[in-house]
Amino acid sequence: MLRILFNQLLDEKAFRERRRITLGEVCEVTGLSRPTISRISNVPGYVTSTDVVEKLCRYFGCTPCELMVLVDDPPGRRVGANKAVAHSRRPRKK
Repeated sequence: MLRILFNQLLDEKAFRERRRITLGEVCEVTGLSRPTISRISNVPGYVTSTDVVEKLCRYFGCTPCELMVLVDDPPGRRVGANKAVAHSRRPRKK
């Protein structure tokens, strides 16, 4: 599974700039929605798009290799099991 190192990079950026950086600020600067940033921050193995990866790389001034790391899946985790969570939306009204 690919793990996005969002929280670590956010902590490092805040430390370098000697200020607190909120998720709201990240949303504002990157143009990403609050739910997307929250999922990236809190859901291990969250499935996202290359557009999101690009925006985060530009925000943190890093490469995709610095933003993500390949880790072994936890025991019992099915391949693709997170896709339903990552793309879950409310059912559309007909």
